[in-house]
Amino acid sequence: MNNIRPIRQNEIELIQYLLKLLNLDPEKYPFSTQVDEYEGGKMGSISLGGDTSAYDGDLIQVEYVDADGTPVVITLTKDDKGRLLDLDFWKIDFTKLIEYPTPDKILVKRS
Repeated sequence: MNNIRPIRQNEIELIQYLLKLLNLDPEKYPFSTQVDEYEGGKMGSISLGGDTSAYDGDLIQVEYVDADGTPVVITLTKDDKGRLLDLDFWKIDFTKLIEYPTPDKILVKRS
């Protein structure tokens, strides 16, 4: 990894939106102001500062359709201490994310 940079406002807004979908108070889930980009930022996935060796599950998984029409699965994960771990993007064709999702373009996955 080691692609440390400041967290962007659109990332903060997306994380807060996902937490609100879960009826969780974003104030109770602090995360670092510095994030680590996975894959050099290609798909948008970032580490939020939790313990990467202590993954403890997904909080929520939503879908987004990128500007090129390709589906993207977005997952917010936590570590075993309940801290936010990752905001993970998986574009199904593994290409670069073209347009960062906004809350109004998010679809909640139905199981």
